[in-house]
Amino acid sequence: MPRLLWIDASARPGRSDRDAYGSHTRRLTARFVERWRAARPGDDIVYRDVGQSPPSPVTGRWIHAAFTKPELREDWMRDVLAESDALVDELIAADVVVAGVPMYNFNVPAQFKAYVDNVVRVGRTFGFDRSRAGEPYWPLLAGMGKRLVVLSSRGDYGYDPGGRMAAVNHVEPSIRTPFAYLGITDFRSVAVEYDEFADDRLQASLQAAERAVDDLVDDMLRAQASRAAA
Repeated sequence: MPRLLWIDASARPGRSDRDAYGSHTRRLTARFVERWRAARPGDDIVYRDVGQSPPSPVTGRWIHAAFTKPELREDWMRDVLAESDALVDELIAADVVVAGVPMYNFNVPAQFKAYVDNVVRVGRTFGFDRSRAGEPYWPLLAGMGKRLVVLSSRGDYGYDPGGRMAAVNHVEPSIRTPFAYLGITDFRSVAVEYDEFADDRLQASLQAAERAVDDLVDDMLRAQASRAAA
């Protein structure tokens, strides 16, 4: 059975379909998971709320520990890396990652950036050997069939490719790049726009995003069924 890792990164604790000031991205990730669970109730689903419980940011001690060979690490190094190890273990075990990541000032929330910094780990999610011929870096999660879905929200509009604000959208690119570096290249995304306008355009965008999430889940479930039958 595949395992789904569900990540929420919004600073807002509620869902916009239930709470007056709730999060659109939490609304979309919950919809994704509910539809997936209805079709595949036996699948494992692991939840990680980095919006409300952010991972610790990378420090000098973290870097020292991470770049020390495991067999040479002191006890304090293992302690420093314990949270990162738990996050990496979850990512490695997941077949599907669905992440709700709103746009904050044109990029991802600091909480989600801290998550990314904790899972991009030398020796665990990417390899490095300065003596290796050609490219000294290589992905360690490639070839595992992992799929990444990012569900976002934006205050303004026109951030999709070709849109009026596309050049300043650093959310999807800043997620796609590090995960591809680790070997996760199957990337899908859906976003809500017009949040700051709070008018009919927002409602239309929410409805379109919900339909897109439903279609995405159905497409991924068909692909999963095909894999199982192969």
